[in-house]
Amino acid sequence: MTITVAALWRHPIKSHGRESLSTVSLTKGQTMPWDRRWAVAHEGAKSDGSEWAHCINYSRGAKVPALMAINAKVDEVAGTVSLSHPLRDTITIDPDAQADQFLEWIKPLMPEGRHQSVAIHRVPDRGMTDTPFPSISLINLNSNQSVADELAQQIDPRRWRCNVHFSGAPAWDELQWLGKQIRIGTCELIVREPIIRCLATTANPDTGERDADTLAALKRIGNHQNFGIYAEVLQSGDITVGDEIQVN
Repeated sequence: MTITVAALWRHPIKSHGRESLSTVSLTKGQTMPWDRRWAVAHEGAKSDGSEWAHCINYSRGAKVPALMAINAKVDEVAGTVSLSHPLRDTITIDPDAQADQFLEWIKPLMPEGRHQSVAIHRVPDRGMTDTPFPSISLINLNSNQSVADELAQQIDPRRWRCNVHFSGAPAWDELQWLGKQIRIGTCELIVREPIIRCLATTANPDTGERDADTLAALKRIGNHQNFGIYAEVLQSGDITVGDEIQVN
């Protein structure tokens, strides 16, 4: 059995867009570069942006499914992010300096009766992952197919908003990797915990509309809401699409 990297993704602004990569350099103890570099605080947030905070402080796809249809493209030299959505014109901003422009752009996508987005937070030297430790998220494409089979519909793996998509492993085998070290390219990581899923995954990444009961499918398959795994980088290195994943 050969397990290989099928795709790499980063999400520059937490819950607000994704970008495909062909290769990436990871650093020990850090998130993927430019992944969840920023997070969008809402009116009810208890955080001030000075340190990592729980995802409940931020606007996200679980509450606003339209956010799931945003695509992103980073210009690392300029420090800007271009965002596109089927219902909005493309915008290019520096999130550190042009938060007001971003907030105006996102406002039509925010439903009435929900906390509105009010600020962009960036914590120095780490991404705003859903975990209190800087994590890299991975999903098994065969597990994704298992969910698709259960629902009898196509399930785009972008729904899960993970960094590394891999193929070649039996469905759900990744849930047996907890506590194990894995080598990808020249990187070494340790698998820390499963990813517990929320309503964000019920939304279509092309339309931003909820059209698949992924959570019910997970319950029927395994009596849980786990899909994918969080890992932590133990050894810095490079990962490229097509690299083999070795599980120790």
